[in-house]
Amino acid sequence: MVCGVYHGGARAVLLAVAVVLVVGVGGGAAQQQQLSEKFYEGSCPQVHRVVRRVLKAAHRADARIYASLTRLHFHDCFVQGCDGSILLDNSSSIVSEKYARPNNNSARGFEVVDDVKAALEKACPGVVSCADILAIAAKVSVELSGGPRWRVPLGRRDGTTANITGANSLLPSPRNNLTILQRKFAAVGLDDTDLVALSGAHTFGRAQCQFVTDRLYNFSKTGKPDPTLDGGYRALLAASCPRRGGNKTALNDLDPTTPDAFDKNYFTNLEANRGFLRSDQELFSAPGAPTAAIVDRFASSEKAFFKSFAASMIKMGNVKVLTGGQGEVRKNCRMVNGS
Repeated sequence: MVCGVYHGGARAVLLAVAVVLVVGVGGGAAQQQQLSEKFYEGSCPQVHRVVRRVLKAAHRADARIYASLTRLHFHDCFVQGCDGSILLDNSSSIVSEKYARPNNNSARGFEVVDDVKAALEKACPGVVSCADILAIAAKVSVELSGGPRWRVPLGRRDGTTANITGANSLLPSPRNNLTILQRKFAAVGLDDTDLVALSGAHTFGRAQCQFVTDRLYNFSKTGKPDPTLDGGYRALLAASCPRRGGNKTALNDLDPTTPDAFDKNYFTNLEANRGFLRSDQELFSAPGAPTAAIVDRFASSEKAFFKSFAASMIKMGNVKVLTGGQGEVRKNCRMVNGS
């Protein structure tokens, strides 16, 4: 894969075309397929401009939307690959991933994806897949929040199935320890650097109290707080998320320093034991964590973080993609064609 990564006017060449292996149905031999950053150059050259316009309008009404859309792409790719399956609603043949434990009342931004799809159907009907919309929306969201720029390889097709069982078991949980996180990332071909870089997306966005209360009051069922949690930060979170009588869906900044900016502060927070989720702090504080050195490297160099994040997003975006004659280009991201 080779793609241009931009930040502050500098360009670093990584990869131009993404070459991916797609295993045939029924376990057949792997076929080499390609994604290309120029895939829509002739058929829908305005695709990035349309996505950017819709997202900027959505952001004016919802400051969280950029982080939410980035998360949607992540949650899509970890479950049967980057095929847009997370967007499918319940139907006579589909059990939606939206109601899996990691997504229910948590995953959001679906209406904005609908708006992007409608705008693209008007500009170039039947051309841009919903899976590619998620990849482009994540890229644009990061860029508009001050993060790195990269040329996202395109050409994904949309799947025609969903997998709620996979969504319940394969997606990383905010309560996972480092060993489990490493296993779940490795299952989709992502290594420790990818794990740390992609977790850096928690440098923007919000999370609910229910995902931190065990760390505040009953960590690992000890009846005590998580010992890796900074005392001052714990007091701040306890005021927002009390032991009793609080709203478990109340929102908290994942990055208490610059909550809406995409920067390296997520990693400096981890060094100060101010990671909101256990899955965040584990990257730095788990005993003997091989990821701690990567956290330190990104905390000391935003350039290094941005470069790795862009490369890891491209790598994640290649997981088990459908291309060519596989899948379809949905007319409506919420349902398979002909439903």
